[in-house]
Amino acid sequence: MFTDRYDNPLSTTSAEARDAYVAGVDLLLSANAGAEEAFRKALAADEGFALAQTGLARTLQAYARVPEAKAAMAHAKELAANVSQSERSHVAAFARVIETGGQPALDAVKAHLADYPRDAMVLAPCTGVFGLIGFSGREGREEELLALLDGLAADYGGDWWFGSVHAFAQVEVGDVQRAQATIERSLAQYPRNAHGAHIRAHVYYEHAERAAGLAYLRDWWGPYAKEGQLHCHLSWHLALWELELGQPERAWEVYRAHLHPGASWGPPINTLTDAASFLFRAELAGEPRQADLWREVSQYATQWFPSSGVSFADVHSALAHAFAGDADALARLVDGAKGSAADLLAPLANAFSAISRGAWADAVATLTPLMASHERIGGSRAQRDLIEYALTVSLLRLGRNEEAHRLLRTRRPRIEAHDIPVRGA
Repeated sequence: MFTDRYDNPLSTTSAEARDAYVAGVDLLLSANAGAEEAFRKALAADEGFALAQTGLARTLQAYARVPEAKAAMAHAKELAANVSQSERSHVAAFARVIETGGQPALDAVKAHLADYPRDAMVLAPCTGVFGLIGFSGREGREEELLALLDGLAADYGGDWWFGSVHAFAQVEVGDVQRAQATIERSLAQYPRNAHGAHIRAHVYYEHAERAAGLAYLRDWWGPYAKEGQLHCHLSWHLALWELELGQPERAWEVYRAHLHPGASWGPPINTLTDAASFLFRAELAGEPRQADLWREVSQYATQWFPSSGVSFADVHSALAHAFAGDADALARLVDGAKGSAADLLAPLANAFSAISRGAWADAVATLTPLMASHERIGGSRAQRDLIEYALTVSLLRLGRNEEAHRLLRTRRPRIEAHDIPVRGA
């Protein structure tokens, strides 16, 4: 019997199907373009290959092609009738991931991993800040993910993919030095892992090594296909560093070419959150408000996330609606709040609305109680700095400089007030 790169059995007798499947897995796990084509090639060689059908379903889900993903998953379940127990369990776990998500999916994945810990494809939906744990809405979810991966580290040894997701979990609990060593080992094995480059960028970010981070990421990102899953988000990192290094013209070039809804190639959640986040940080840095760009993002949010229940997306939708001045869209979003961190949406929406009007005292009063719990909305520490910066800039605008400095020193030791790109405060 053929096996995958992690020694899991594959119920196919076609070497061509096996090779295409293994290539598809690596392309998907490294966020490189071509995974869909690889899985379709595997199915062309063996139309009954259940795991290739499941890989296709997962790839379609990653690009938010949800109806197609569910149809592909339904077919995978049909194909799973005559495969090994490990493959049936693999397909069943992914059925939960694609059809229901949330805690039922996490429970199914953990049950599968208890028997088959080296099934990287099934582990992958748990990892990262947008995974089943990252979007759980639970306090302590960062430590929860790291504990899961620490427990599996011996099973994966020095595998490049596992090293990259393990490093990200280490970054997110603040163990940046350990993360740096982990991600450098991973990238030494597989330099063109987009997730690896992304995580290396987070290490640079947490060390406040802006120039070095920008130089590294510019070089890595240059040949990266725009169809790659992380192209939009890596562009966001580039644009922020350009902004922070006092090069706003270059930052806007990146935004217009790769970030805004008319130019981004990537999952809608990245397009929405990265575009809204950049516009907000640019405005905090003293750039004039771009009303047309805010309206574009607000309209995109209404199109893709009218009432999603994905708290991280909903918070950025609220940000876009507030700065676009669309009070009706904002009210509809807040009134229909749902999801694991729905209770945080209204106060954050109120804070963004206050900042959009320059009501700094109202923003401070609303944001301050949220500082201990905004982890629950999901996203990385770097992404949630949007909330930290919002409070800090509001304090600076009120002349409460010592409070702003104390906030930064206490919550994020690597940040000083001069690290925030804010002018006129």
